[in-house]
Amino acid sequence: MPGWTQILLVVAIIVLLFGSGRISGLMGDFAKGIRSFREGLNDGDEEDDNKPEPKTIDATAVHEDEAEKKAESKDKTASS
Repeated sequence: MPGWTQILLVVAIIVLLFGSGRISGLMGDFAKGIRSFREGLNDGDEEDDNKPEPKTIDATAVHEDEAEKKAESKDKTASS
C-alpha cells in the first residue's frame, strides 16, 4: 500500500507533466460526460412513461374460439 508521501510525489509528477490547466480541463470534461450520461438515463425513463400499454390477449377467449371451430367442423363432417 503506497504511503501519503508516495501519492504526493506521483501527483506532483503528474502536475508537472500535464500542467494544472490541462488536468482541470480533463476533470471538467469528465464531469460533463457524467452529467450527460445521467440526463440520458432520465430521458429514457420519461420516454418509457409515455409509451402506451402493451396489448394483451385473453387466453380463455382464444380457447373458446378454437373449441367452437372444432365443434363446427365436427358437425359438418357428421352431417356429410
